[in-house]
Amino acid sequence: MFPVTGGQEDETTTLDEAPDRAPAVRPPDVLADPEGEPLADASEEALGDPPTDAAIDPPAIDPPAIDPPEEALAQVAAAVLGPASHRVVDLLDVVEGMVAAPVDVVRAGDDLLPRLAHENVLADALSSAREVLRPGGLLVAAVPELERLRRLRPVAPPPRVTGHGEDRQVTVQLWDWAEDGESYGLEVLQLVREHGTWELARTVSTEHRVLSADQVADLLDEAGFVAVHRLTPAESGHPLPVWVAVAPR
Repeated sequence: MFPVTGGQEDETTTLDEAPDRAPAVRPPDVLADPEGEPLADASEEALGDPPTDAAIDPPAIDPPAIDPPEEALAQVAAAVLGPASHRVVDLLDVVEGMVAAPVDVVRAGDDLLPRLAHENVLADALSSAREVLRPGGLLVAAVPELERLRRLRPVAPPPRVTGHGEDRQVTVQLWDWAEDGESYGLEVLQLVREHGTWELARTVSTEHRVLSADQVADLLDEAGFVAVHRLTPAESGHPLPVWVAVAPR
């Protein structure tokens, strides 16, 4: 993985090691839409896994290790910019005014754009990202596409079980859809084994707006980005569709 510098120029890390401000609970595995493409994933930021039109199959327990979503985003950026040293920041840091321009890459984790959309600040956040990027710099964002699930409105996908014996952990999701299907609240609960019984270790509650691919493309265009591309999971290696947008030169 190519090295990048973090929030300070004298601090070097790899892009997939750059810290995310992500919820602490990791949700269940990827579930696909009826056409076979994942709509939401099991990354640390994504807080929702949509079901298929058919019954939901329980996720595999302890699946084989795969590249983490952050590494997939790093690989996308490296493929575009080349294997050099790049300054990478998180979109949330940009929103909070913690980033000094210019930077090479702004990245957004799996549930950040839907959360910012729910807060009605996504357009401003994308404009801020473009402003801190150097000419030719990249915005790389993974975005769940749940538009086709408004009719189904899942309420509780199967729990995810990891580990063995007393080291097992269970992650449970509870969905609460708005009446119009345009947004949903999500509570993620993590249970752990303690002294032979199950204990609630932590909970995370978030609110999300459902974003279609057309809406994401329009928002990026309106923010002033050029060469906007949507990469499928097969193309990017990330469980979700990944958007790549270039700051104009």
